[in-house]
Amino acid sequence: MNNLKLRLLSIHSPRWRRLFSAVSGEHRFPHSHLQSSHYASPRPNSFSTHQSPKFQTPQKHSINSVSDIFDESSVLESLSSYNNDYKRALEFFNWLETGSKFNHTTKTFNKMIDILGKFFEFDIAWELIDKMSKTNRVESLPDHVTFRVMFKRYVSARLVKEAVNTYSRLNEFGLKDEMSFRNLVDALCEYKHVIEAEELCLGKGNMEVGEMFFDGKDTRIFNMILRGYFKLSWWRKCREFWEEMDKRGVEKDLFSYSIYMDIQCKSGKPWKAVKLYKEMKRKGIRLDVVAYNTIFRAVVQCDGVDAAMRVYREMRESGLEASVSSFNVLVKFLCDNGRYKEAYEVLDKMSGCGCPPNVITYHCLFTCLEKPKEILELFDRMFKSGVLPQMDTYVLLIRKFGRWGFLRPIFVVWEKMEEQKLSPDEFAYNALIDALLEKGMVDMARKYDEEMLEKGLSAKPRAELGTKLMQSQD
Repeated sequence: MNNLKLRLLSIHSPRWRRLFSAVSGEHRFPHSHLQSSHYASPRPNSFSTHQSPKFQTPQKHSINSVSDIFDESSVLESLSSYNNDYKRALEFFNWLETGSKFNHTTKTFNKMIDILGKFFEFDIAWELIDKMSKTNRVESLPDHVTFRVMFKRYVSARLVKEAVNTYSRLNEFGLKDEMSFRNLVDALCEYKHVIEAEELCLGKGNMEVGEMFFDGKDTRIFNMILRGYFKLSWWRKCREFWEEMDKRGVEKDLFSYSIYMDIQCKSGKPWKAVKLYKEMKRKGIRLDVVAYNTIFRAVVQCDGVDAAMRVYREMRESGLEASVSSFNVLVKFLCDNGRYKEAYEVLDKMSGCGCPPNVITYHCLFTCLEKPKEILELFDRMFKSGVLPQMDTYVLLIRKFGRWGFLRPIFVVWEKMEEQKLSPDEFAYNALIDALLEKGMVDMARKYDEEMLEKGLSAKPRAELGTKLMQSQD
């Protein structure tokens, strides 16, 4: 049964299409049910659950166990395949209730809300939240994850006020507490609205949310803000905020030091990270693998690979097992310094040390290699080792080959992406279109440009395709 589910999971597979035809009375995935206006643009309020495409009433068929085919995990994975096409995701989501009698859970609701938020369809997302709260089933009620998704999507769209207003409404759902406040601050810091987060927590601005569940010394909140300034690379502000924590009597923990050591490394002062490491040991703060990885990187920058290996042995002696991140730091350092042969040697040894390489390990090598043949060979090795590329992997390779003017390798990796059932995002499409235009293949570039627009993805304005002129006229 599990194998059957996996085979049916891909919405693009022929078996899915036959199953869908059986239960819906259609012979293809029914784009025809969509009004043409729905494909015009993914603007807010343009699509409502009440206006969503409707399937025909399921007809009786020999497949009586169709509802058994779908469980929570298979639905989540199917929705993920439509992560870049919210209209089809919503169509599938709605059909599950009417066509297969599947009862959505909190997790499947949250996934659909996340996809809608990605395309700024917040009104529909709120309709789903209201629907969740009105159900009589505990397994489908809104939870902290639901509103963490809303915070994240509002803030990523620069709708900070709406995110704060959402937090203010949480009493309606019985979820206004310390965790939800931390989720709001985390979303603000994650998407570079750190100043607003600091104003909200320390009362330095006009941000008001009512009850905050913050005593002014919550180490986790301060760590979020410190990490936010780190993401902005505002090194001076990081130092000032680190000192502010001391002034306010905030107790710095392992995560505080790990973040600030990382800041010192990234700002070009690895020797200060080593100094912080010694301070931690004096205070009796036990290091974890993440902290050791940061020290590992600092020592590599200051004293080279041999000194870093001494730190690695110290970490093992302390009872900690090295993580793949530890080796990734070493691989990246070797690649950045042109020591590719040694980097491959580390790659060969990783599995033997109980830390098989991951996507980031291969990214380190892909970034530095300069021959298409070597990159494609490593790409094949990646698949054979069981490490599946992510969308970032494909974008990295398409852009790299595009800069070099090689189209054949681009289509090799694009075909692999389709075989992997990954839905290209706007960055992948734009990278491919740029490469095609560089080679003068305007018609093919226009085809992919139209394809991404149909999915509601944002295409770059391009004079070659006439989109620059169209956008200036709007």
